[in-house]
Amino acid sequence: GCTFDISNKHRLGYSEVELVQCMIDGVNTLYEEDLELQKKYGICSNPSLLCVSNDRRLRRMSEHKGNKAFAGRGQQDYVNIPHIVAMVGLPARGKTYMARKLTHYLNWVGIKSKVFNLGDYRRQVIKEFKDHNFFNAENEEAVKMRDKYALEALSDMCDWIKHEGGEVGVFDATNTTLERRSFIYRKVVGKMEFKLLFIESICDDPKLVEENIIDVKVNSPDYKDMNDEKAFEDFMLRISHYESIYQTIDENLEDHLSFMKIFNAGQKVLIHKSEGNVQARIIYFFMNIHINPRTIYFSRHGESELNIVGKIGGNPDLSERGAEYGKSLAKYIKSQDIKNLRIWTSYLKRTIQTASGIEAPQERWKALNEIDAGACEEMTYQEIANKYPGEFAARDENKYHYRYPNGESYEDLVARLEPVIMELERQKNVLVVAHQAVLRCILGYFFNKSTEEIPYIKVPLHTIIKLTPIAYGCHVQYIPLGIKAVDTHRPKPKIAGTLETDAYQDEFFEDYLY
Repeated sequence: GCTFDISNKHRLGYSEVELVQCMIDGVNTLYEEDLELQKKYGICSNPSLLCVSNDRRLRRMSEHKGNKAFAGRGQQDYVNIPHIVAMVGLPARGKTYMARKLTHYLNWVGIKSKVFNLGDYRRQVIKEFKDHNFFNAENEEAVKMRDKYALEALSDMCDWIKHEGGEVGVFDATNTTLERRSFIYRKVVGKMEFKLLFIESICDDPKLVEENIIDVKVNSPDYKDMNDEKAFEDFMLRISHYESIYQTIDENLEDHLSFMKIFNAGQKVLIHKSEGNVQARIIYFFMNIHINPRTIYFSRHGESELNIVGKIGGNPDLSERGAEYGKSLAKYIKSQDIKNLRIWTSYLKRTIQTASGIEAPQERWKALNEIDAGACEEMTYQEIANKYPGEFAARDENKYHYRYPNGESYEDLVARLEPVIMELERQKNVLVVAHQAVLRCILGYFFNKSTEEIPYIKVPLHTIIKLTPIAYGCHVQYIPLGIKAVDTHRPKPKIAGTLETDAYQDEFFEDYLY
C-alpha cells in the first residue's frame, strides 16, 4: 500500500474531487517510476502497480492533460475535443444571461470560450430594428435572412475554434424548432466532429417571465430608442411568433442529442446523455445559477495594522480607521434594508472584525482567506525585492501564474474559489467581506477579465462594490464610505521588479457596466 499526504492541499481549500485526483496522480507517478526501474534494472518497487497494463492505469478525472487545480504546471489543456453549447428557448427565458455567465465561468477556470449571439449578427446588417414582424414565421424573406445569419454564426464559431484555439463556443439563439436543431447537429457533429450540448430554458411562471421581459426590454439593443409601452407590446408579439412554431426538445425524436432542460430558472432540471467532463462541468454550473433579481456586495476588510506599514499577508487586527470603517459598513447595510442578506467572511481576524457589527447571518469560508504569500508573508514589497529580487521580478512578469515560495499564485486562488463562485450563483443577496487578491479573482469572474487583467483589478479599501447582474452583463457601483485608508494597489510596472512609481503602466479603465 502507499500513503499520499494531501493535508496541505486540503488546507488550501481543494475540493474532494481534486483531492482524489491528487491521489490518482500520485499512483500514476509511482507507476511510471516503476516502469523506468523495470526497464533499467529489471526490478519493481511496487509489483501490484505493474499488474495493470499501461493503457489501463488510473485515468485522470477529466478530459484534459493538465488541471488548473494543481497549479504550477504552466498553461493547462482542459479540452481535448471542442464543444458547442447551443441555447434553446423562447425570448425572455434568460438564455443570453445564461450564455454570458457560462463563458465568464469557463474563461475564468481556463477554458477558452466565447458567445456567438445571433441577434448581434442581425444587428450588424439591419442597423435599425423596426418591429416584431421580422420574427414572424410567415415572413419568408425574414426567415431566409435569419437562417443565413445562423449559418454565419455557426461558421464563425467553428472557424474561431479551428484557427484561434477556441475550446467552447456558445450559440446564443432561440433554436426553437427540430429543424434548426437538426441543422446545428449536422454542422457541428456530422461535419466538424465537435461535441454538442443543447441547453433549453423553459419558463411558465408568469411573474418570472414578466421580470425577464422588463429586463430585456430595458437592456436589449433592439429597444434602446423605443418607449417602454411600445417596446413591451412589440416584445410580447415577438414572443407570440416564436410560440407558434416552438418545439421543445423531444427525448424520443431527438434521442441522439445531449441536452439539459432547465425549468423555471432552476426549480427542476432534466439531463439527457451528458458526455464527458466538460459537459458535466457546464451542467453543474447551470444547476447552480439562477436568473432571479439580486444584488451582491463586496468589500475588503477595513484597513489593518499591517496595511499601515505596507506589509502583506499575516493575520493582523484592524487599525483605528479600519474599525471605524466596520461601523460605517454596518450602518450602510442597515440603511439599505436588504432582504434575506447573508454575510460571508474569511477565517482571518480582519474580515471577521469588519463584519462584526452587521446584523445578518454570517458564514466563515477558509476559501476566502487571502492569497498565501509563503516565505514573503508579513514583508513589505521593498523587503521582498531586497531579499528575493529574482522572485519579485518573476511575479511582475507573470503575476497570475507566479507562485510565492511555499505559497500560492492567483491561479491557485481561482481554483480554491470555484466553490465560492458556485455558491454565490445559488444565493440571492450576499455581502462578501474578503481580501484584495481574493476579490480580484471573484470580480474577474463577474467582469469577464482575462488572466492578465485579474491581478491588477483595483479593489480599494473602505469601499463597497455593489454588483447587480442583468441580462446583458452586470451593473457595478463603487461606493466609498469616506474613511481614509492607505492605498495598497500596485499597478503593473513597465519594468519587472521596479518599485519606482513612474515606472508603472497606466491602469486599465474600469467600466461600470460589464
